[in-house]
Amino acid sequence: MARITTRFGARSTADEVVAGVDLTGRRAVVTGGASGIGVETARSLARAGAEVTIAVRDVEAGRRAAADIAASLADVRGAGTVEVAHLDLVDLVGVARFAEAWDGPLHLLVDNAGVMAVPERRTTSYGWELQLATNHLGHHALTTGLHDALAAEGARIVSVSSSGHLASPVVLDDLQFERRPYDPWSAYGQSKTANVLLAVEATRRWASDGITANALMPGGIMTRLQRHVPEETQAEWRRYEGLKTPQQGAATTLVAAVAPELEGIGGRYLEDGNEAETVDDDAQVGAGVRRWALDPATATRLWDLSTAAVDRVLGR
Repeated sequence: MARITTRFGARSTADEVVAGVDLTGRRAVVTGGASGIGVETARSLARAGAEVTIAVRDVEAGRRAAADIAASLADVRGAGTVEVAHLDLVDLVGVARFAEAWDGPLHLLVDNAGVMAVPERRTTSYGWELQLATNHLGHHALTTGLHDALAAEGARIVSVSSSGHLASPVVLDDLQFERRPYDPWSAYGQSKTANVLLAVEATRRWASDGITANALMPGGIMTRLQRHVPEETQAEWRRYEGLKTPQQGAATTLVAAVAPELEGIGGRYLEDGNEAETVDDDAQVGAGVRRWALDPATATRLWDLSTAAVDRVLGR
C-alpha cells in the first residue's frame, strides 16, 4: 500500500487543516472535548461548519469549553454549533445509553479522551485495568454502539493514539496485569496500541458500510492528560523543543477527519500530518508505528474480547 502523505507537517495547526473545508450539515462527536487537543479539535470542526457534540465526563467543563468555542467563532461566517453531552467512558451502561440516544446520522467520531500513566494499578467495577478501560474499552463500546448512525451515510472514525504505543503490544493473555507486574507506562502503551488496533479492525469490518477508521499520534503537547505524570518528568518534557501547542496537536486529528487523501482509506496510523513509517517491534525508536499495532490477527482478537466484555457488563 502506498504511504499517505499530505501538505501538512509537524507545525501545522488544526485551523490550517480545515481551511477551505466545508463541513456544513456534517455531524461530529469528540470525546474529551472540554480541554487540551479535544477542545481544539471541536473548535476547528465547528469553524468549518460542523455540528459538534463534545462528549465529556465533566458537563460543566464542557459547557465552559462550548461557550469559549462559540465566542471565538462569533465572527466566522458559516461556523457550526457545539453541544455538550455527558459521557463517562468507564461507565459502559452510560456509554450504551449515549449511543442509543443518538438520533440521526453521524459523520465523524473522534475517540480522543484518555488517561495517562496512572501510577498504581486500578480497575473498574467490571475488572478492567483503568487505562485500558478508559482509553480503549469505553471507546470500543461507543464506536460499536454508534455503528448504525455512522453507516447511515458513511463516516470516518478517528482514534487518537500516541507514540506511547511503542512501549507495549496488547498482551492478550494478561490484559489486566493480573499476572505481570503493573507498570504505568506499559499499561499506557498497551492502551495506545489498542487504539490503533481498533482502527485496523473497524476498517476491516465496516469498510463495506462506507466507514473507515484511522489512528494517529498528535505529538508532544502539555495538557491535563499529564496530570498523573511526576512533576520532574513534566519539567523535562517542557524543555523539549519539539513540543506542540494544542492547535498544532489537534492538526493530525483533523487530517484524519477531513483530508481528501484519506477518503475511503482506513487502518493507517498518522503522525505530523502524514502516514507514519512502519518500524520493527524491537527497533529503538521514538516515532513510527510498530508492526504489533497494525497486526490484523491481534486486531480481530482484541475486538472480539472487547465486544464480549461489553456484552457481559450490559447483560447481552
